[in-house]
Amino acid sequence: MSGPERDPHATDEPTGQAGAGAPADQPVEEPVAGQPRRSGLRNPEAAVRGLGAGTLALEALVLLLAIQPVRVVGGDLSGAAIGAVVALAVAAVVLAGMMRRPWAWNAGTVLQGLLILGGLLHWSLFGLGIIFALVWAYALHVRRVILG
Repeated sequence: MSGPERDPHATDEPTGQAGAGAPADQPVEEPVAGQPRRSGLRNPEAAVRGLGAGTLALEALVLLLAIQPVRVVGGDLSGAAIGAVVALAVAAVVLAGMMRRPWAWNAGTVLQGLLILGGLLHWSLFGLGIIFALVWAYALHVRRVILG
């Protein structure tokens, strides 16, 4: 594992002393045309995978914990709806573990669509689907910004 990159123009003086380094009012150098913009993360791919996996794991947890309150408050949650919720939660956990695969982000998007379609079984699944689709859209946006 390599250490942090050093600025070749920086001095070896501590930054707390006067006259050390570049003045604070100088702008940071912009990347040269043709070079990708750096995110500042040591491993941006791993950070983005962690974001996707965390989002899917949280979704699975919320889906499983929502079964009982929906049954009590929301009325008749059929066996098919409970089975669909459990299947979607299992799929979310499996996808969270497969975020290294290039197709996992597309499969996560399909999972959000299936959860919205679960609204045909119970209206609360539609609500959860909309909420997690918005969260997933934000995760995709962050992925695009970080990875370019």
